[in-house]
Parts: sequence; structure tokens; C-alpha cells
Amino acid sequence: MPDPATHDRHLGAFRRLTPRPYARARVLLFPHGGGSASYYRAWAAAAPWDVEFLAAQYAGREDRYSDPIPADLHGVAEALAADLTADGPRLPTVLFGHSMGAVVAYEVALRLAAAGEPPTRLIVSGHPAPALTRRGRVHLGTDEELVEELRRTDATHRDILDNAELVQAFLPVIRADYRLSETYRPVPSLALRCPVEVLYGDADPEIHDWEAEGWREVTDGGCALRTFEGGHFYLEEHRDAVVELLTAQARAASEEAAVPWPSAP
Repeated sequence: MPDPATHDRHLGAFRRLTPRPYARARVLLFPHGGGSASYYRAWAAAAPWDVEFLAAQYAGREDRYSDPIPADLHGVAEALAADLTADGPRLPTVLFGHSMGAVVAYEVALRLAAAGEPPTRLIVSGHPAPALTRRGRVHLGTDEELVEELRRTDATHRDILDNAELVQAFLPVIRADYRLSETYRPVPSLALRCPVEVLYGDADPEIHDWEAEGWREVTDGGCALRTFEGGHFYLEEHRDAVVELLTAQARAASEEAAVPWPSAP
């Protein structure tokens, strides 16, 4: 097993928010549009000692503020997958993404599979199937229209939206993420072979049941759907349940891969 002293907080674009040096499986977390790795800090802290949660840090935010944002979502996924495949032998890996992060996770899964290192599970949240991605023009609107959209979706805390200086600082990233999401179109690809699970709020206007069902088309490994009470950010109220689900899936993947149990710290 790796020496705990060798575990730093960075893995390319991924952040080890709470290192688990004895992990036997890992979960890669992909934030929503406008989100950053730190959104998942509490998730990583809640993970058990044998499962490590790592969060993707997209370009243009936090410690990657000066990094240019790719031209399209495929470029985002390409860069993230390259970081992972360059990392050498990997633990069994579960991918999870919410909203925009769902299709980022899907596109990363495709690239990992093409590189011969497929994920063991893909869990997506709050987003229609790739082929059913909704077109939009929010990224072309005024700053005021963009802020109003953020209020509608509860994607940003109200105290931030009421602070003009903070709004002006992060609106360019928000606009860029809306552009990535609203211009995303999947390209024909081989079906994944790993199981896919779709999570969404029962009152989420951003995804309907039939759009969730569409995820069945992306995999030959089976697809399950699960709803939670709440809207687009049902995650805020049901974080513990989702972390428990991800942990269970990671442990199941580890058992299937016959990864030996490490010595407890």
C-alpha cells in the first residue's frame, strides 16, 4: 500500500480534499456548472477510511483561476481523462457528477474506457441523458438575466447573489459553464459496459422522468433510477444518503476487483 507521506492534495486537475492513503477504491466527483472542487469538501471528509473521494477542479476557478477554460465540454473531459490515465495503475473507480458534472463524468468515462481503463460505475445526477441535453441561450444573456437564472435554480447562495462585487467576480466562470452545457452535443460512441445509476430530485425542473430514462441508452451494463425529495439541488438535503450510496458502490467495485483489504491505520 502507498506510504501516507506520499499522498499530496493534487492529482492533476483532481483534489484530494481529505486524503485516504489506505483506500482500496475511489470516487471521482465532478461539480455542477459554476461549482468547484471545494463543493465536495464535506463529502470527502465523510468518506470512510477505505474509500477516497477526489473532486475535479475545472479550469478557471479557485487554485486554477488563471487556467483557460476549454472551448467545449469535450475539451474539459479530454483534459480530465488525460490526468487520470497518466496516473498509472488505479484503484477501482466510481464516477459521480451532478448537473453539468453528469455529462462531464460521462464523457470522462468514455475516454477512460477507450484507454482500456473503464470506470467500475457511473452515477449521474440532475441532468438529462446526453442525447437529450437541452439547448439553451442563457450564456448569451445579460448579467442581470444570468443572475436571475441562478436565483431560479438555487445554484448559488442568495448572500452571494446579493453581493455585487462577488457576482462580478464569478459571473464570467458561470457564463462559460452555461456555454459549455448549452452547446454540448454528444458524438456517436460505443456504449459503456459499466452500470449506470441516475439520481434526481422529484421536483427538479431540469430533468423529467423520460429524460432520466434516456440514460439507459449509454450503457450495456444496466441502468437504475433513483429519485429524492427536492429540486435541482436535492443534494444539499440528502448529502449523507448520496455519500452512503457512493461508498457502497465503491466498496462493491473493490470486492468485484478483488482488491485486498489494507491494514487499518
